[in-house]
Amino acid sequence: MTKQAERINIRKITPVPLQKVTIDGGFWRKRQDTNRQMTLQIQHEQISSTGRLHAWKLDWKQGAPNQPHRFWDSDIAKWIEAAAYSLSTHPDAALERQVDEAVDLIAAAQQPDGYLNIYFTIVEPDKRWRDLKDGHELYCAGHLIEAAVAYFEATGKRLMLDVMCKYTDYIDSIFGPGEGQIRGYDGHPEIELALIKLYRATGEQRYLKLCEFFVNERGQQPYFYDLEAANSATKLAAPSNDGKQTIRNGYILPYDYYQAHLPVREQTTVEGHAVRAVYLYSGMTDLAVETKDVALQEACERLWKHMVEKRMYITGGIGSTDREERFTYDYDLPNETAYAETCASIGLIFWAHRMALHTGEGHYIDELERSLYNGTISGVSEDGSRFFYANHLEMMPAAHHFNTLKFNGSAVVSERQEWFGCACCPPNIARITASLGAYMYAQSEGEAIVLLYGDSSASLNIGSQLVRLKQTTSYPWDETVTIAVTPETAADFMVSMRIPGWCRDAQVKINGQSIDISSLMDKGYVRLARSWQQGDVIELTLAMPVEIAESHPEVRANAGRIALQRGPIVYCLEEVDNSTNLRDIALVLNEMPQARFEATLLGGITILEGSATRTSLQGWSGNLYRRSDTVPAKAKQNRNPVSFRAVPFYAWGNRGEGEMLVWLAKE
Repeated sequence: MTKQAERINIRKITPVPLQKVTIDGGFWRKRQDTNRQMTLQIQHEQISSTGRLHAWKLDWKQGAPNQPHRFWDSDIAKWIEAAAYSLSTHPDAALERQVDEAVDLIAAAQQPDGYLNIYFTIVEPDKRWRDLKDGHELYCAGHLIEAAVAYFEATGKRLMLDVMCKYTDYIDSIFGPGEGQIRGYDGHPEIELALIKLYRATGEQRYLKLCEFFVNERGQQPYFYDLEAANSATKLAAPSNDGKQTIRNGYILPYDYYQAHLPVREQTTVEGHAVRAVYLYSGMTDLAVETKDVALQEACERLWKHMVEKRMYITGGIGSTDREERFTYDYDLPNETAYAETCASIGLIFWAHRMALHTGEGHYIDELERSLYNGTISGVSEDGSRFFYANHLEMMPAAHHFNTLKFNGSAVVSERQEWFGCACCPPNIARITASLGAYMYAQSEGEAIVLLYGDSSASLNIGSQLVRLKQTTSYPWDETVTIAVTPETAADFMVSMRIPGWCRDAQVKINGQSIDISSLMDKGYVRLARSWQQGDVIELTLAMPVEIAESHPEVRANAGRIALQRGPIVYCLEEVDNSTNLRDIALVLNEMPQARFEATLLGGITILEGSATRTSLQGWSGNLYRRSDTVPAKAKQNRNPVSFRAVPFYAWGNRGEGEMLVWLAKE
């Protein structure tokens, strides 16, 4: 291995498998229970009642109602994947039967040559592989692959895995640089990361090579989508004069929307559809590690840096506009019209986790945690039954009722919805919730690594023995985390714990003895190397004062405004607590807001309370506007003192419709 290549995954960090982690209680146990008992079941009802499951029978006829959509396959696949993760930690015979029934339908729908897609089998069978730019064929295949791997790992059942290996073998025969093969790639990246999962599950090198082909081909000239459009009898998209954009639905759609404007190693800014982008970057990151491709890894690092420094919300949301759900330009982060799709935040988690494992840098988990606790779980209601597609940082219900926007059948609304025409987000939130244990711990040779904090237990293979870690904590509400370290026998190894970037005062004790960690910090982790034995206990204290956050001066939407954060949680004001016209509330910060845990509110949350002022309405009766020089000075300056209450951003919208605001005025 070259010196350059050694910088990738030097310590060979691997995640602790989901089956080796249990979430025992606290914040995430409640959400996993709700996900298992409510969310997965209502999603099964939705995919059944909307015809998605039945469509696998391939009996739809032209002219019949409820025509299958191009991406229905992926909705089923993500539900199967979510169910598989849940079954990995909580066996459930009834849920397993539901999955088996779906898998049987999928297996029966596979064509003799291995092809597997509802839409292009029964709706437009003559268009197979004719519309890669917008057809979602490979995207759907990718999600089916992910589901197959997850279900095999959860249950050992091979049927879906064998089906998807046959389909992938067929795809491998169709795509590539060989004579007669298609030198193209999907308009919605997803299969890239899925192929890496399939390669790791089966050891089949051809799947790794196919991923490499798709990644390397993207953005090369001549542009594949130009060639595809020119060769399409239906002219699904027309190339523009400069060859870098297409015309769809009457408006110009640049190729950067598909991350296909440049070869991936030459891309320096995050562009286009946010979900597609982070799915692609996740696949690129995995591929860089598997092939020791330094240039590809460096491209991922450049793209990450650009995203977190210039195009990401404080909640971890990405994609700032509803138009094509995309990144726009630097520092363009509007609040009321923010899109910040739930799927995009989840994709950011996928990418951040990979970058953290492959570089050993803790700051990637900082952003994973930001997205997880804010822009991701905001996408589901407390009871697990309703969902947000977009996650605004400011809400004025009257404005959204008057001007409801729609994209792909998903309304930009002020209340969570039961389902969407484009239903990508609900099963996505289900699968990240069910699989959370796989993001909490990692291991390398001679090292146990704690990435995320939460009441949980993990079994790790360190050296030649099994080491058990057990976290006891009320995180993210409480600042104390206790970790019991239990090796089979006394042994020398390292326990590394991430010190979050938001924490400015971390303290560590081992068996009650304080440890000076100043010299033990490395890449965002405190690394504790010693001879560990049964009964050893680490106590980590992460100070959680209420913090005032500001945004870069060029984020014009937040000029002169602040946000409140405590630990990993971003807060907001809601109308139900603070009345209307939230933008007029100005926080008084000569005393910091106080944190208080409310056990009966929204499932148990820490709220923030403090002082603020509001403009007096004196002198405004009968006036929409008034001249400043006609108003007595006393009336001009009259602001009334009020108190305010802030709740976690993720929890807003659970107590009825109303205004909401993250970025607040200050006195």
